Parts: sequence; C-alpha cells; structure tokens
Amino acid sequence: MIEEIRIRDLGVISESTLPLGPGLSVVSGETGAGKTMVVTAVGLLLGNRADAGAVRNGAKSASAEATLTLPSGHAALVRAQEAGADIDEFDGGAELILARTVSADGRSRAHVGGRSAPIGVLAELGETLVAVHGQSDQIRLKSATAQREALDKFAAEAQKQFPAAMETYQGVFARWRGAQAELELLRTSSRERLREAESLTAALAEIDGVSPQPAEDELLKVEAVKLGNVEELRTASLGAHEALSAEDYGEGADAITLVDTAKRLLETVSDSDTELAELVKRVSEVGYLLADIARDLAGYATSLDSEGPGRLAEVEDRRGELAVLVRKYAPSIDEVLVWAEEARARLDELTDDTGRIERLELEVAASLEELVGLAAEVTKLRKSAAEKLSRQVSAELKALAMPDAKLVIELSPAERGIHGADDISFLLQPHAGALPRPLGKGASGGELSRVMLALEVVLAAVDPVPTFVFDEVDSGVGGKAAVEIGRRLAMLAKHVQVLVVTHLPQVAAFADQHILVTKSSVGKNSSGGITTSNVRLLDDGERVRELARMLAGQEDSATAQAHAKELLADARRATR
Repeated sequence: MIEEIRIRDLGVISESTLPLGPGLSVVSGETGAGKTMVVTAVGLLLGNRADAGAVRNGAKSASAEATLTLPSGHAALVRAQEAGADIDEFDGGAELILARTVSADGRSRAHVGGRSAPIGVLAELGETLVAVHGQSDQIRLKSATAQREALDKFAAEAQKQFPAAMETYQGVFARWRGAQAELELLRTSSRERLREAESLTAALAEIDGVSPQPAEDELLKVEAVKLGNVEELRTASLGAHEALSAEDYGEGADAITLVDTAKRLLETVSDSDTELAELVKRVSEVGYLLADIARDLAGYATSLDSEGPGRLAEVEDRRGELAVLVRKYAPSIDEVLVWAEEARARLDELTDDTGRIERLELEVAASLEELVGLAAEVTKLRKSAAEKLSRQVSAELKALAMPDAKLVIELSPAERGIHGADDISFLLQPHAGALPRPLGKGASGGELSRVMLALEVVLAAVDPVPTFVFDEVDSGVGGKAAVEIGRRLAMLAKHVQVLVVTHLPQVAAFADQHILVTKSSVGKNSSGGITTSNVRLLDDGERVRELARMLAGQEDSATAQAHAKELLADARRATR
C-alpha cells in the first residue's frame, strides 16, 4: 500500500504531499489544476518514460517519491533487496521508499530504498505494486500471459478441481518432456556415444592391465627413496647399534654398559633414600629401552641386507606404469581408481542404449496419451471458468453505462506447454453485432478504464496487486452510471488500495479519503502570472464544499451542500 506520495516541481505542482491510506482515495479539482500530475507522478515511480516537458517552468528538475508498506516476503521487497535497497522492517511487514528525479534536460535517475538503481528496477517493482488504468497507460491484462494467469486464478476459485487438474497435468508434462528430451539425445548422439564407449573401454582396459592398488604410488615412492639410500641407512643403523651395545665401541664402553654401571652404583645406596630409589627405577627403564632399540637396529640392518639389488629396478618400473595412469586420468592413483569406477558406470549406461531407447519410447507414448486427456480436462475447466468470468464482467459493464458491451474470453487450441494446450484471449464486444476485439483496441480511454474496472472488481479477490490507479474511469458518464462506478470502486477498495482521479461527485462521495488539487497564480513574469497547484486532504466539512462545487460549481450554495451531504449519506449506506 502507498502511504504517501511526495511531488516537487512536476507540471503545475511546486511541492505537495498526498497522504493516502487504505480503501478508496479520490483526487478532484478544477480543470487545469494538475490532477493528472498525480497519475504522472505514479507513472514515473513505476518506471514510465520521463518527459522533460513535465518539469515545472523555471525548475531544474522534478521529483516524485512514494513511501509504501508491504507484507513481509512480498515479491517487490525481495527484488528491492536484490537491487541493494535499504528497507525498514517492522513486525509483519516493511517500509520501502521509491524515488524518481527528472532534470530539465531530460536526464532521469531512480532510487529504491535510498540506493541508486536502474529505471528498469522501478518497472519490475511496479508490476507487483500498482496497476494504472488510463487512456495512455499500460493495461495490466493486455498480454496473453497475464490474461491466462488471471483466468487460471479465477478458475482456481470458480472450479475447485482446477488446481489439482493443473498440478497433475504439469507433473505429467514434465515427465513427458524429460523422457522426450532424453530420447532425442540418445537418437541424435548415437555416434558420439559409441565413440565415448570405445574410448572408455580402452581406458579401463589399460587401467585394469596395470591393476593399481589404493595409495600404491605413495607407498612405492617411500620404498624407492629407502632403496636408493640403502648403504647410508645400513652404515647409520649398524653404527648406532654398536654405540648402544658393542663392547669394543671406540675407546670406551657402549651406552648399555654405562647405563648398567650407573644403575649398580645407585642400587648400593638406594635403601638410604627414597628419592634416589625412584631414580634407580628410571635408570633401569632407560637400560631396558636402550636394549630394545639396539635389537631393533640390528634387525633393521639385517632387513637391509635382504633387499636385493634388483628390487629398486622393480619398484622404479612399477612407478613408471602408475605414472602413465596418473598422467592420463587423474592426479593420483586413488583418484584414478575413482575415475575408473565412474567410467564403468558410464560405460554400462552407454552400452544399454538400445534398451533405454525402447523404454523411453514406451514412456513417451504413455505420457503423451495421458497428457492429451489431462489437457482436455484443463481446457474444459477453463472454458467453464471463462464463461462465468465473462458473465460477471459483462454484468458489471452494464452497470457502468456500457449496457450492450460484453467481455468475450476465447480459448483456442495451442501447442502443448507447461500451462496446458490453450491460447487465451480477452476480447471486448462493445455492442451487439460488433466483432470482439482485443483489449486496448476499438475503445476510448474512458470505456477501456471501465472495462478494466469491471475486470478488476471481479478479479480482485483472486488476482490483486496492492494498489490500483484509475484515470478517466468516469469519462462520458453521469447520473446513475456514475453512482455505480463509485460503488464498484468502493467494492474493489475492500480488497486493495484504490486511487481515482475524478470530476464526478457521485464517484467522489464513495471515497475514504478525498484529496483536492487547487491552483493559484503567484507573482508575475513576462508572460503573466505563474500558476501553481497545491494538494491537500479534505476534512468532512471541506469535503461537502468540494462535492457542492463538483455538483453545481457553487461550493457556498446551501442547496448544493445539502445535495452533497445527501450523496455522502447514500454512498455510506451503499457500502455498509
């Protein structure tokens, strides 16, 4: 919902704020006061093309800014956050500020949530925020996609079985398309798949011929280093063994003998002191440890002698075989084994092409047969809903001074798609005997606005946007028809926020908020007075005077004011 719109130097409006609220807001004022600038400001905020001619005479730029409150998770909030907007969140919703500036030389800038953004972002946000209906504005339901979406949402309410039928159809459609695509791939890429199978077969044969084992490359690398340094290892291990346990080591005793001597010396006096007794235990442990190490060194040296001179050559040959696999298939032998496992699965898949093609052909045929029946069911439900929607909208048009007009919804066969097998068109038949024409063609701005009002009233409960703006919806009507327009705007406003620019008191009487645009001349220039406009929200007394002006052009007339009060009372009774 739009909380307020701020306008500066746009057309005849120098600086004004429109305080809006829920329900129906009307904007009125004398001809030339600048009422359409309100719609122009909204259009700028929706990303419409900027016109430098709309900048107020003498001003450097014009701007429009709107504060909106939206429920948490609304699509516009998500898109705004993607654009980098700063959003003020509160319990259950958030506040979003949109702004647009147009300079006198035609340059334009947009801001979303206080951050600069492309103009296109405003247009994207506008699609989910505001629907504008007027002579020069886009029609929300003009595109075939929007018409199909609107009919389907209406059908979901009018035909309770429609959502389940559509969901089932879409599930089968996805299965059919998937099987069809896979079948086509198998048929068109048979040569490539054969070459791939041959390549995988050769690769797996090479790997199987070498028969690598997990981590074998790393283990052989360690062994090769050892074998390449066997003499140095033997010399070092034997020397260490002699230092620990050889009796004729050097000019002194070996380490085990020296430790044993130390132990015996301490044992002779250990009974005299408990602390020394503990040290004797530790010296004994060192002796045992040295004896173990000496035995292990002797065994290690013996094992080196068992390695024949041909083992190093064997290891290097094996490493060469593994290196070929690593160079071709993966950075390590473990990864080569993983690649081989995946390649076997892929090869099984490739060699089963004939069987898969047969299975897919059966699946495609079965899915298509089921799909045809489901598409027919969706079409049947859509036609029923289209007839109901057409009747309801046509009934609304009769009350809106278009007694012979009719909304025609045509469904024609189309290529099967994710949304069914129907082309959907909304057409307007302006009077009996006339050929129905697409919306937006063959109707005046006022007639088109009334058609869209009728559609929006019927669709409001199932396909709403937060805010609707109507300009010229009351063009060319008056009397009872004007009252009905006001009544239906009020009906629409029960579901969404509605802003209407009007010159009819019968419409304005239904408003929840009445905004007046007034003009005056300020100062003088070479061409005369400078016209400026102001925008303000009317209280109850001011509202009676404005309705009297709209009725008779005499806001001070007691008779006109009495009539205005009667209009207000009738409108309030009609909307209870």
